[in-house]
Amino acid sequence: MKTISAFGKYIIFVTRVFSRPEKTKIYLQQTIREIDSLGINSIGIVIVISIFIGAVITLQTRYNLESSWIPLYLIGLTARDTILLEFSSTMVGLILAGKVGSNIASEIGHMRITEQIDALEMMGINSASYLILPKILATMVFNPVLTIISMVVGIFGGWMACIVTGALSSSDYIYGIQYWFIPFYITYALVKTVVYAFIITSVTAFHGYYVQGGALEVGRCSTRGVVYSSILILLADVILTQLMLA
Repeated sequence: MKTISAFGKYIIFVTRVFSRPEKTKIYLQQTIREIDSLGINSIGIVIVISIFIGAVITLQTRYNLESSWIPLYLIGLTARDTILLEFSSTMVGLILAGKVGSNIASEIGHMRITEQIDALEMMGINSASYLILPKILATMVFNPVLTIISMVVGIFGGWMACIVTGALSSSDYIYGIQYWFIPFYITYALVKTVVYAFIITSVTAFHGYYVQGGALEVGRCSTRGVVYSSILILLADVILTQLMLA
C-alpha cells in the first residue's frame, strides 16, 4: 500500500514538473546552466571510466578466446558491441545516477529543509517545475552526448590496450570494430540514455523535494534516490531491450 501511495505521489509530482512554464525564457536560461552543471562537468569521469573499461573488455575477451578456430577480429567486434549495446548507455547511466543523481537529491533536499521551496510557493511560483524541469531537459539533451563520447573513447581504449600490451594486432582490432556494424545499435543506446536521464533526474529530485527533517535526512534521501533510480534503470534496460531488440 505504501508503494502504491509513493507511486501516485510521484505521478502527481511529475505532472507538476511538466506543467506549462510561467516564463519560457527563464526556463531556457536555467536549462543551459544545468547542462553545464550536470552534463559538461560529467565529461571527465565518463572519459576516464570509458577508456579503462574499453581496455578491460578487450583484454578479457582476448585472454578468454584461446581457440585457434575463432578469428581474432571477433575480439574487436565483441568489444564494440558490448560498448555500444550495454556499457555506454546502461553502465554510464548507473555511474551518472551516483554522480548526478546524488547531486540533484542533495540540492533539492537542502532547499526543502532551508524553506527555500516554501518561499517560492509563497511567491506563487510552481517550485517543482521551476527547479526540476530544467534539470530533466538538460540531462535528456546532454546525456546522449555523453553516451556518444563514451562509445568513441571506449573503443579507443580497447585499441590502446591492444597497442600497449600486444594482446591483439591493431589491424585485427580495427577490422573487428568495422565488421558487420549495425547502425541501429547506436539508436538503441541513445533511446535508452534518454529514458535513463529522465529516471535519474525525476526520481532523485522527487526524493529530495519531499524530504523531511534535517541534514541527516537529506543524506538519506540522496542515498534512496540513487538506489531507486539505479533499480529502475536496470528494469528499464530489460524492458527496452525486449521492445527494441527482440
